[in-house]
Amino acid sequence: MNNFGTRELDVVVIGAGQAGLSAAYHLQRAGLGSDRDFVVLDHAPGPGGAWQFRWPSLTYGKVHGMHSLPGMELTGADESRPSSEVIGAYFDAYEHRFDLRVHRPVDVNAVREGEDERLLVESSEGTYATRTLINATGTWDRPFWPRYPGQESFRGRQLHTASYPGPGEFAGLRVIVVGGGASGTQHLMEIAGTAAETYWVTRRPPVFREGRFGEEQGRAAVAMVEERVRRGLPPQSVVSVTGLPLNDAVRRAREQGILDPLPMFERITPGGVVWADGRVVEADVILWATGFRAAVDHLAPLRLREPGGGIRVEDTRAARDARIHLVGYGPSASTIGANRAGRAAVRSVTRLLDRVTEPESAHPAAGQGVRPGLSTRLPDRESARA
Repeated sequence: MNNFGTRELDVVVIGAGQAGLSAAYHLQRAGLGSDRDFVVLDHAPGPGGAWQFRWPSLTYGKVHGMHSLPGMELTGADESRPSSEVIGAYFDAYEHRFDLRVHRPVDVNAVREGEDERLLVESSEGTYATRTLINATGTWDRPFWPRYPGQESFRGRQLHTASYPGPGEFAGLRVIVVGGGASGTQHLMEIAGTAAETYWVTRRPPVFREGRFGEEQGRAAVAMVEERVRRGLPPQSVVSVTGLPLNDAVRRAREQGILDPLPMFERITPGGVVWADGRVVEADVILWATGFRAAVDHLAPLRLREPGGGIRVEDTRAARDARIHLVGYGPSASTIGANRAGRAAVRSVTRLLDRVTEPESAHPAAGQGVRPGLSTRLPDRESARA
């Protein structure tokens, strides 16, 4: 469907998850109007970002480290409710409170170079010609499926975390869970209560983290992910470098032999999997808890990728094009990181719009980088929280 020809705007935000809504909030705080100066495009059917697709058994009480969006706390949530419902309702209320006017469902097909130094955002509702772009598309739409010999021959069911339905569908079945991250352990501990047999397969031995995970450890983990992004390598998740928290539930599962990892198998057969040493396990289901990749294929026409395969990002700016900001990417993929990235991107965007729209001589020395009529000052409570 094409609702208009080409519409000119200052900013297009792609994605309405945590990072996209944070960016939209700060754009409004900077004086830009929703549907006037910027637009937020989201391909999901409703509010909630990737959270709306989480499995029903992932209740809000099981969610670790959900950080509130800027300007509106999430309080009083029922921890027994599915996180998809709690966070979906919270995001919906947030969009209405700040009148963010998210366009959905809208698919962005490509972003290309346009005329007059604008970017052309080609979407299912038409084309936007924008001066700047804030990309907040996350990873949920790009589940990573490893390839192993014989995979197509497997007679059972193969599925990914992205379509995990909860433990009920695995009753009485033999299940292999592949992946040593948080999702893999959560799936395994749930499925073990209903499945006939479970096996845990990981490419590397899982690392369990004892003790408190404080600010210093958090900064070190983020720095490791950030360094990869600065070098133009595909980002790893922050969780991949923090290890798995060793809580009471995990301890019990280890004691019961549920979390007893096996090395990666060599190939898949019609009835199961085989290791290099000849060991065979028969299975009805292979569940791939193997993570996600950044959903940035729509940016391919701009050739932002480095030889290492990733997009090199400095702060939130794409190194190859300062008009483009990536939030919720690499080190800002956590909920608190997404909030901070949204604010940082908007500060940079308003400075860039100032340079584009006003002659350099028109800027008072004390206010250079601030677009006339706009303010990038944040409310005191936001500065304190960051």
